[in-house]
Order: sequence, then structure tokens, then C-alpha cells
Amino acid sequence: MPWKTNLKDYLTRINFMKQILQNLKTGETSLAEVPVPLVKTGHLLIRSNKTLISLGTERMLLEFGKAGWINKARQQPDKVKQVLEKIQTDGLKPTLTTVLNKLDQPLCLGYCNVGTVVEIGKGVKGYEFGDRVVSNGKHAEVVCVPVNICAKSHDGVDDTTAVFCVLGSIALQGIRLISPSLGETFVVHGLGLVGLLTTQILLANGCQVIGFDLDPEKVSIARGYGADAYLIDRNMDPVSFALEANKGVGVDGVLICAATKSNDPIHQATQMCRKRGRVVLVGVVGLELSRADFYKKEISFQVSCSYGPGRYETKYEEGGLDYPIGFVRWTEQRNFEAVLQLMAKGKIKTDKLITEIVPLDRAPEKYTQLDKESGLGYLVDYPGKPIIEERVVKLNTRSKIAYQEPVVGFIGAGNYASKVLIPAFKKTGIRFKSIASMSGVSGYHQGKKFGFELTTTDCDSIFTDSDINIVVIATKHNTHARFIIAALKANKHVFVEKPLCINQEELSLIEKTYNETQATHNLKLMVGFNRRFAPLIQKTKKLLDDMPEPKCFIITVNAGFIPADHWTQDMDIGGGRIIGEGCHFIDLLRFLSKHPIEEVLSIKMKDSSAIDITSDNTSISLRFKDGSIGTVHYFSNGSKSFPKERLEVFCGRRILCLDNFHTLMGYGWKGFRKAKLWAQDKGHENCINAFVKAVKDGESSPVPLDEIIEVAGKCLKLEGL
Repeated sequence: MPWKTNLKDYLTRINFMKQILQNLKTGETSLAEVPVPLVKTGHLLIRSNKTLISLGTERMLLEFGKAGWINKARQQPDKVKQVLEKIQTDGLKPTLTTVLNKLDQPLCLGYCNVGTVVEIGKGVKGYEFGDRVVSNGKHAEVVCVPVNICAKSHDGVDDTTAVFCVLGSIALQGIRLISPSLGETFVVHGLGLVGLLTTQILLANGCQVIGFDLDPEKVSIARGYGADAYLIDRNMDPVSFALEANKGVGVDGVLICAATKSNDPIHQATQMCRKRGRVVLVGVVGLELSRADFYKKEISFQVSCSYGPGRYETKYEEGGLDYPIGFVRWTEQRNFEAVLQLMAKGKIKTDKLITEIVPLDRAPEKYTQLDKESGLGYLVDYPGKPIIEERVVKLNTRSKIAYQEPVVGFIGAGNYASKVLIPAFKKTGIRFKSIASMSGVSGYHQGKKFGFELTTTDCDSIFTDSDINIVVIATKHNTHARFIIAALKANKHVFVEKPLCINQEELSLIEKTYNETQATHNLKLMVGFNRRFAPLIQKTKKLLDDMPEPKCFIITVNAGFIPADHWTQDMDIGGGRIIGEGCHFIDLLRFLSKHPIEEVLSIKMKDSSAIDITSDNTSISLRFKDGSIGTVHYFSNGSKSFPKERLEVFCGRRILCLDNFHTLMGYGWKGFRKAKLWAQDKGHENCINAFVKAVKDGESSPVPLDEIIEVAGKCLKLEGL
């Protein structure tokens, strides 16, 4: 087909795209030019045809962004509690930095997308180039979406209908939870987009539908579909209307699709229901429940979770692990397919749900008007095809100030990179050339903020850029070895955020590649073991240097709980917490002892529950060549109100105790009792300054490679890798 050829040409030529972003601090929306994302394993790269602005959800995000600090805090009391706990343990300054960094991250808006497949990720089956698909992709010209959150659109369903599929799946999941049967009567409270889609699906299921809303236009549309819909005003009682409409018996169930802070919808729903009726919450309402409302009638209540089973499950969505149909009949993807089938048969109609179709360039303007809009569906159209030759976006013109070498290229622009690494490297005054990120959005944002000249989604461009001679790697752990080896082969210095690698094969390849490149180039390879550069650790080291006898070290790490489905817990991606974070503390003891580790072993806590978290609660014992011993207690089952890290050193009838890199106490030391910093300092800036200085001056690496290799090998041994 000739149009597919044109699409191929489009794919090879479009390398930057436009995407709608929101600033969480101010609520302002903008249309940014960011690099086209790279397709990932198990994903589809999709060129957007239409996206849908969801008034309810996206208006809520805009209101949060525009709210002041006090109102933001009121809307998220759980987050406020976390902030207060962090202040208690880490201090005000680090906490404030973390909060501001979080609010500074751009938010990608949108979750209703219909488009065309332009690239297929590794491991994806059943899709071809040119397939038209629905997904929860963002408002962007090109989106990369996990295959399990995509579904092929029917030929008989046009884009202006298919774009409602995701909202239809939200409606369908609520209906599945309420378990309707032929002839039953249900109330749909709230006739916005989800409510009107819910109404149509219930009617298609042979149910009677009673609808309520504050908007006469929405009530009229619901009536047009065949529902008994009523306008809520001061003079009407929804409960009486519902009871009267069903002969005083009470309805079989209520689906609440409204968005309000009031508790009235829940209370009214229980009054409307018959004995043992069902109430399902699809929208967002007040949840101060009264036991009496549910008790006498034995009414059931359930909250519906988005598109269906699989939603927010990492292994399903990101890992591509589908649930067997014999055990989970309706996953979120199969709900997508069911909605598309209803659309193809004319059971779901969307023509009356479309208020306006807006070109992409005008979409930010439309967002400024959302708080005043009372319509339903606002569609974003993607007619343009920007064309450039490289998968790179220019951000900032290079200043006329003479930059000192070296020149840095960043791979990764996530939370740690943006909060810690990039600001620390920026303070060294070196030239920031390029920053690469997988999605393109985070790289674009951090690139603009910190003065990078270029941003890209093509990591290879970092290695081939002749200007760049330092590569900083701050990506997921399973990519570290690959990027380290590529950078070394390109004759570039490497600073990699821990760990060095996650298995023995990678470690051997890194060591081999480094040795080969060192024959012709004096390259630095350094892991971000910042704790050995912390001011109070340096003070500790100085005190211990005068003590020749063996020492006893105890490190207690109150690591905090991380769910089992987090990527760091996946041995194939994160390598587990000992490899991913525990390496910091093994390196710290290696640094303080000044001697190689002769023996290492660990004892892991046994867990009787079905969830395996044993590797998160581990005691690691080390013995050094000089006879010193060390223990690292790495626990995830403690309280957040307790400091995260504590170091104790016993030596020559003297003790040093370092609390959370903030206060160092000495017991029995002549001339030293206490050292305290104004704020916690884990040595990040000192670590990076030392690395940059070594590159500039041609000095040896601040962390010797043999120690880096030694620590990595011991961590791999602990995990049996």
C-alpha cells in the first residue's frame, strides 16, 4: 500500500516531535519540541492521529498545578507526612531540595490515544507496521507504549470514535465490578464522558439506566441514548426519583462517575439501592462512609481501578506478561478490545460526545480555558509532520565564554540525575554538551534547565560525538555495563552511578575492555561511591589513619521498604538492593580499612509470608586483610522516623559514631569529641569534583579501579551471581 511507504519515509525523517507538558509548580501547559522516543522491548512506537483531553482528570491536574503551596499540601496529606518524616531524619535543606526537584519535573499530559504503529519493539508479536491502534499514550506526536496497553482498532471504527476507547474501558471495568444481569436497573451518577459511556454499555447489556447530572446538555444526551436521565437541582431529590422510577423497590446498583469532594453521592447511592444492592465508585468523590448506610441493606461497595486487571502491575504493563485468559478473562487490553467491538457494532456512539477538535498547536491554549469549559470531549488533531535529519534537538546556544575541558555527555535524566548528579557536575564549570533520555521529555527538561547544548534519545550519538570526552551514566542498572563498554571503546572517561554492573559476565567484559583501552589511552572509570568523599567520613579516615591496629566497623542502614515489583528488585534489571545500593557500604568499609576484603558472607532474614523480601533484610560480614572486621546491617523493615545510615567504629579502646552524615561523635579520643555539619553531606559534590579534577589534570582516578572491581565482585558473590 503506497501510504505505508509514505509512513516509512515519515519515520526515518521525523526525529523531533511536539508534546504537551505541564509544569506542576504553576499548572502552566506548553508545547515542547522533544526528541522522538526510542522504541523499547515489549513496546510499540506509535504516530498519534488523535488524542482526547479528559476534562475531569486533566482539569484536576491543572488545578493542582495552579494551587499554592498550602492548597497543594491540603490535597496530598500523605505526601506532607512523608516530607515531615524526611525533615526529621535528613534535615530541612535536603528535604526542600527533594520536594522542589519533584515539583520541577514536567508532567506528560494525556492518556487517550489512537495512532499508527511505526516501529515494533523486540519481543512484540501480533502487530505490523501501519496497524492502527488505541493506547493510553500521551498528547504527543509519537508515543512509546507497552504492548499490553494497546489494542488494534477495527476498520469500521474511525479515529474520532476509537480515541474514546480508554475512557470506555474505565466505564466497562466499573460495569464488570457491578456484575449487571439482563433487566436490572442501575443509576449512573455523573454524566460526563465516562458516565455517558457507562450508560451506553449498560443499555447494550439489556439494563435499565437512570442518570443524574448537574448539566442539562449531558442529561439530554443520556436521554437520547435511551436512559431515564434527570437534572439535579435544588428542587429535586435523586433518591426519590430513583425509587419512584423503579417502583419503590430500589435500584440494583449505582455507578458513581462524578467528580466532587462531597460525600453525598455515596450516601445517596446507598439510599437508592435495594437490599444487597451494589455500589461501585468509578469517579472521585468524598469517602467518609457511614456504616449505617451499608449495614441494614448489606450493600456492597467497591472502587474500580482504571482500565481493568493488569493496571499498575509492572510485570503486566512493562514486562509484557499477559494473564492467561482462563484465569483472568478481562485484562485491561481485553477490555480495550471489547470496547472497540461495541464501537464497531454501533453500541457505543461518540458523535455527541465531541465538543471540539483542536489542532495540536492550539492545544495549550485550550488547556488555559479548561476551568471555564462545560463541554465534553475535546480532541487533539495531529496533522503536521516536522522533519529534520538527526534524532537530536538543539536547546541552548553555546556561550562565548571559553569552556575548560572536559566536555560531558549525560545518559539518563531521571530523579537522581536531576537532583544530584547534574547540579554537582554543573558546579565544576565544565561544558555540558548533550543529554540523552529514553522518552525524550526528561532530557529535554533537564537540558533546558541546566544549559545542555543538545538533547537526544539516541545514546549512540553521545559516544560518536568527538567533542564529548566524559560520559556520565545514570540509567537503570542493567544498562550500565553496555554503556560503560561503549564509552571506553569510544575513548571516553566514564562516571557511572552505582552499581558498576549486575552480573559476573558484565564485570569480566568491563575489566577486559578497560585493560585494552588503557594500552593507548589514560581513561578514568569511576563509580559514584560518594560516601567515601563525605566530609565527616574524611574526618573519620584521618582519625583512623593514626590507629594501626585492626578495627571493628558496624554500619546500620535503615533502607526503607521498596515493593517487590519495583524495577530495582528485579534481578534482571536492578540486580537487587545489595548490588544496587549495598555496594555503597561495602565500598565505604573498604575505604576506611585501607585493606582488601578477604572474606564476605551474608545472613538473610527468613520470611514466612508469600512475598520474598529476605534480601532486603540482610546482615553482611566482612573480614579484611589486616584483620579488621565489618558488619553491614541492611534492613528494610524499620521506621522512616529513624535515621537512614549510622556508622560505628571500635578501635584501640576508642569509638567513633557517625549519624546520617550529619554528626560525628568521638569517645575516648584525645582532642576530638564532636563534629557537626549545618546540613547532611554525603559527599556527592566532593566525589564529582575529585573525578573532574582527575580528568583535567591527568591524575589517577579518585577511586582506584582495582577497588571498584573488588567491591563489585564481592557484591555479586553475596547475591550468588
